[in-house]
Amino acid sequence: MTAIKRAELIFICFMLLRGFVAALNCTSPTPKSLMKALEKDLFPEKLVRPVSSFSEPMDVNVTITVVGILGVDEKAQILTTVLWQSLKWRIDGLSWDEKECGTTRISVPRENLWVPDIHINQYVDEDKSPKTPYVYLYNTGLVFDDKPIRVVSSCRLDIYTFPFDIQNCTLTFGSYLHFATDIRMYPDTTAEEILLESRNVLETKGEWVLTDLNIKSDTLALAVGSYSEIEYRIILSRRPVLYVVNLLLPSCFLVTVDLFSFLLPPHSVDRSAFKMTLILGYTVFLLIMNDLLPVTGDTTPLINVFFSISLALMVASLVQTVIITNLQYNSDQYSTVPPWFSTLVLRYIAVIVGLPRKKKSISILNPYTKATNSTISTISSSHLHSVSVNTQWGPALDELRKLSRDLMAIRHQIASHLHGTKTTQEWQMIGTVLDRLLFGLYIIFILVSVITILNVGIWKNSHSV
Repeated sequence: MTAIKRAELIFICFMLLRGFVAALNCTSPTPKSLMKALEKDLFPEKLVRPVSSFSEPMDVNVTITVVGILGVDEKAQILTTVLWQSLKWRIDGLSWDEKECGTTRISVPRENLWVPDIHINQYVDEDKSPKTPYVYLYNTGLVFDDKPIRVVSSCRLDIYTFPFDIQNCTLTFGSYLHFATDIRMYPDTTAEEILLESRNVLETKGEWVLTDLNIKSDTLALAVGSYSEIEYRIILSRRPVLYVVNLLLPSCFLVTVDLFSFLLPPHSVDRSAFKMTLILGYTVFLLIMNDLLPVTGDTTPLINVFFSISLALMVASLVQTVIITNLQYNSDQYSTVPPWFSTLVLRYIAVIVGLPRKKKSISILNPYTKATNSTISTISSSHLHSVSVNTQWGPALDELRKLSRDLMAIRHQIASHLHGTKTTQEWQMIGTVLDRLLFGLYIIFILVSVITILNVGIWKNSHSV
């Protein structure tokens, strides 16, 4: 028994010195001969990590190629991509002579070899890509595993600048079980090479563009141990043309038309009906385009704020038109304007909007009225006095005097009705100032919106280059 154990120990030490697997010997340079050698010396060891010592870590090289960007689900915070995943690792001690076995590499079934358990930490769904049953095995012991994978991964999406948003999603490759002392992860190619190859083979020309790609090697430290990982940061930018044409431009057109509606007379009934029609049209537009707008739980896109403010301004302009129309026709029924409100609107806001308060009111008497007043006064003072000598004109003179007083009262009543009292004119002036104020706010809103959209678009293009 001692001799047998000593022989086993010598054999094990010999195998450790030579490697995990001895050099293969082929009887002839044929595939059949090489497969027999592999089935004899390599395939039976597929259950064990192919290293010469358990304390020796295995180096696994990883590289990916982005071949398709299938979609981004903003509500579920999910990114769906198609990748080519390439893994490389080496079997210690495995080798064969090219002339003796007839080739430098051979494809073998995946299940006949030990394969590292590399996975992506951000997986949220199973891989539904087609399976590739074979891997390449080289005469130097190198194993090359290349396969397509459909990755449905979680990604923190920021849609505040939609549709000019840029997303930064991370795919972390690492072993699911083995610690860093067993498997060490290394990138096989540089980020520039991966980006160039991905752009050349990218088959999807949809909504998203692959802008940039970064690689970072990291170690995840946990209580039970540390894991070796590689982070691939995929930077995507959205093509905004579809949303600009279908969302921004129609909305800007409707807001501009509502802006020009301020040129209509404030007291016109057509102005109120026109604004109501615009509000209904804008509401229908938002309902139709609601499916194109992204929805998330914690972030409101800037474009949604733009639509909400546009609708609020349209409603405010309609309410303001109703108020002004009421002031034009029913201002004589209102009480005196509060002094603080009159001072605020007519002294300060009126100057801001370019409607300074007139110091002198326009005379309500035109030349014809003044001439009539002079004639009536002349008749009542001189002519009627001269004819009063004749007593037979007494009753007629009294009637003329009554008629003169009635005409003066009618004249003052008509003038008061046409030009209004001081309170009525003040309310009407307040309505005019408020109408001009909302018109100015409309212009400011449109300018700020255009500048913001241009800045976001320029910022997006600068980060896309």
